[in-house]
Amino acid sequence: MELLRREDGIEKYLTVNPGSVFAAGLHEYLVRVVGAQHLLTWEEATRRPFQLAVACAVHPSMGRLDAPLMVMPHGAGYNRLVSQSTGDAVSPAGLSRRELVHRGKVIPAVIGLSHPDQLPRLGRSCPEAVPRAQTIGDWCYQRLRDSECRRDQYRAVLGVADGRRLVVIHSTWSEHSLLGRHPRLPLDLMTALPADEFAVAAVFHPNVWARHSWAAVLERLREPMDAGLMVIPPQEGWRAAVVASDWVIGDHGSTTFYSAAADRLTLLATTGIEELDPDSPAAAFGRTAPGLDPEGDLYEQLLRAERDHAPHALRPVVDSQLADVEKSGELTQQRMYEFLEHHGVTPPRRPPPPMPVPDPEPERTRPPTAYEVTGTVADDGAVEVRRWPMVAGHHEEDRGFYAVAAESPHALWYHAADVVARTVPVAVPSPSEWCLREVPKRPGAAVLVARIDAASAVVWLRGALFEARTVRPWGERQPELDPLLLGAAVNLWLTHGRSGAELARGLVVRTGRRSIRIEFTRPADDRHGAEAHTQV
Repeated sequence: MELLRREDGIEKYLTVNPGSVFAAGLHEYLVRVVGAQHLLTWEEATRRPFQLAVACAVHPSMGRLDAPLMVMPHGAGYNRLVSQSTGDAVSPAGLSRRELVHRGKVIPAVIGLSHPDQLPRLGRSCPEAVPRAQTIGDWCYQRLRDSECRRDQYRAVLGVADGRRLVVIHSTWSEHSLLGRHPRLPLDLMTALPADEFAVAAVFHPNVWARHSWAAVLERLREPMDAGLMVIPPQEGWRAAVVASDWVIGDHGSTTFYSAAADRLTLLATTGIEELDPDSPAAAFGRTAPGLDPEGDLYEQLLRAERDHAPHALRPVVDSQLADVEKSGELTQQRMYEFLEHHGVTPPRRPPPPMPVPDPEPERTRPPTAYEVTGTVADDGAVEVRRWPMVAGHHEEDRGFYAVAAESPHALWYHAADVVARTVPVAVPSPSEWCLREVPKRPGAAVLVARIDAASAVVWLRGALFEARTVRPWGERQPELDPLLLGAAVNLWLTHGRSGAELARGLVVRTGRRSIRIEFTRPADDRHGAEAHTQV
């Protein structure tokens, strides 16, 4: 819609043709996009003339529109076999005679193709429509490419500017999709990947949301979201997530295909080959892209895929689906304006400018409140920490000790924890008072922590209080200090035979590729007595 410019005197309206079982929530979304005054009922749209109609899917009902119709793929090319729409089991949706022809006449004035190789497939399924076909590229993918310059910005919004790497799960709809075949995979990833090394986001096809409702989807994802999963809304954000990603785990949906086209390391949890045109690039993609075994060691598979990754191995496949990428917006805009020129509209003199996509706005809950922790003190004295979020009912065997937030609702974990931390900055009781108050209540806890602000906290260990603060490296911003991570590092320090007194020299905490230095100070007036020094 952005390619049709209002400054050229173009008035734009939207309507929804009848027949889709996935229309739930669409009306409300379109009102937010264009306003109620520019959203027409189907009856209104078919009673008045227009100079152009544009659709991202073709349907015989569109023959009722009093306008030349231009149709185009609503994903990466034409791939899926949907017999309910096409009337047969061999024609890909969007290229079938049943969709394109009504009462013996081809309905669209233009059938937009994303690649010339789609023309022979159209000729096999509906030869009379071939003269209407024209390659226009893929404006959606061009915008994704134009957004690469904002990768750091998108990563910051998604919380992976701290050295973590981003895994994005993509699922289309149907029983053959990733969610259809492996509904536990989002949760399994959250509990398999170290939380300080990986972040995980999920992108689901709009049909998933329409079929199950917004509330139902989020309810089904409550456990992985409590473990840190970010969910990208269906309206916008998936392209920003692709740009921000390091790994993509997906299926035969278009967003997975676009990810591979953008040279992201892409693994298929399922191929969906059963519902794809065998001659389509999507089917070739399913046959050649590396796979992921959802029942195997997910962490090791990601690392192995990174080691074995050949950056351009899938390029022949994706290039057979996406042509004229750099000119897609220009080609699409030119073709639309050719219809409007006959009505006094002057075409733009220049190609459309780059249009990076907006920042993502993921659905997410507060950070996890309980972790299992392992780690060691390295030869260089740094404490290496690994943490995994704990999920009730999905705890099969202990990895290490527990670090649990005071805000955790799980009393059993809380009382079994070696590390307990108040993670919210609260003035009353003060951080030091809170630690001292909790000591008799938590006899099993070796370390207590209370946040002061984003970069500092009070730590109690073996009768002594310290104030901990991150050290800002020269030329960089102040690192944030996670109280649960701090407590876990101090506990590892102690269990590896080090003393609290040695903390006065500072501590380096290493999580994956990231290291932060922490300095420790004692209370200036030492109100807690000399005995504290001797007990450290």
